[in-house]
Amino acid sequence: MKKIIASVLCFTMCAAMFAGCKSGSDDKETTAAATTETAGNEGDTTVSQTETQEIGSGEITLNVYAMSAEVPGMITEYFKRNPDVASKYKVEAVVSSNDNQAYETKLNAALAAGGSDAPDLYVAEADYLLPYTVGELSTFAAPYADFIDGVDSKIATADVAKYVQELGTNADGKLVALNYQCTGGAMIYRTDLAEEVLGAKTPEEVEAAIGAGTNSWDKFWEVADKMKEKGYAIVSGADDIWNVIEKASAQPWVVGNQLTIDENRMSYLDISKKLYEGNYSNKTDSWSEAWYADMKGAGEKQVFCFFGPCWLINYVMAKHVVDEATLKGKYNVCTPPVGFWWGGSWLLANKDAIADPDKKEIIAKIVEWITMDATEDGLQYAWANGTMNEEGTKDTVSSMAVMKIADGSMDLLGGQDPFQIFINATSYANGNCKCLYDSTINNAFKDQAKAYAAGEKDKDAAVAEFKDKVAAMDIDV
Repeated sequence: MKKIIASVLCFTMCAAMFAGCKSGSDDKETTAAATTETAGNEGDTTVSQTETQEIGSGEITLNVYAMSAEVPGMITEYFKRNPDVASKYKVEAVVSSNDNQAYETKLNAALAAGGSDAPDLYVAEADYLLPYTVGELSTFAAPYADFIDGVDSKIATADVAKYVQELGTNADGKLVALNYQCTGGAMIYRTDLAEEVLGAKTPEEVEAAIGAGTNSWDKFWEVADKMKEKGYAIVSGADDIWNVIEKASAQPWVVGNQLTIDENRMSYLDISKKLYEGNYSNKTDSWSEAWYADMKGAGEKQVFCFFGPCWLINYVMAKHVVDEATLKGKYNVCTPPVGFWWGGSWLLANKDAIADPDKKEIIAKIVEWITMDATEDGLQYAWANGTMNEEGTKDTVSSMAVMKIADGSMDLLGGQDPFQIFINATSYANGNCKCLYDSTINNAFKDQAKAYAAGEKDKDAAVAEFKDKVAAMDIDV
């Protein structure tokens, strides 16, 4: 937090430098938008450069900042459903990718500059949310209760996931942001390999084999050995396990200003090395062509499972597993050995915007419709049931009330409806693992884990170099 205020001032001067960056955040902690084609790394559907979109034709202008076309697309849908709103308001949406923190730079500069061009509504992803909710930049965020009537009751009715609320709460205990997309994680496995190697024909039988919900990897490694004997990989690469390890950690990287290496994160060093040296994987990196190849069964070895939320299935895997000739219909979802979550985008409102009665009214309606309206007319219901896009793409949402009544059946999963499993997965999710510096520290740690796994350095050297990089951030180690 020491550097954030100075950084905001710097961002104000140099934001324009980042207008042409390609899609994706540094460690790909993104949700996937159904509304925009990716121009950079697949798995992200953020735009490849900054765009300004206009929505509505009214005289009152709202400024919206987002890293993808997802939220602007939702607002467009809201205006279509409410033509009286579209005739009164106009939304100017600044959509920028976040490669090299380009989106954050633009957003921070615009918030700091204030005035008529300042963001009225803005989006922040899980990987860099906390500076806007509990860090120095949280001073711009309006508590939801200040502009939405009966917010607590509406959230309770929607049964919004607990971790979504935890991460959206400021240092004063006031809710300033909610996610519209639930990102509790599950194990996505090959049904054909499960039956061949484990004799398991149902998700319940696979869960028993891998120790679902035990918070232990012991049975998972037993399955890994069985897969290896048959010439199969248990996972595509160590990154697949990292997503579980990182979000299942009980403590954040930084407590106060002191580096804290949770024992769960420390275990990743040995897990990644075991995967590498034991030839349990294809040694791929997430978001690589090799990773995508493994999803469709075209990699070096057939891969048994991936770990991720629903968006990994319907926005990433579904792009690569496209027909029966690959593995369409041959995946299922089950509860993982260790509970986790991954990704998500939170919606915030600017305090200055809600001081304007005209803006306050429409901001309240938009935020409520996107994040906590649990009726069949709300965004969450349409998003879950796949009626927000021509492809019929379904997704998990933050309202558990909606999830319980939505139809989540998917072709990629052979018609399986995984929503109840994702509801259960969400019960494991919590925000205790997050801190203000996650993006930088996560990348530094994974780099050292990769070097250790490959035998380029021993564990002590890897940990020491990691600590040196964290110390350079003015964090006590």
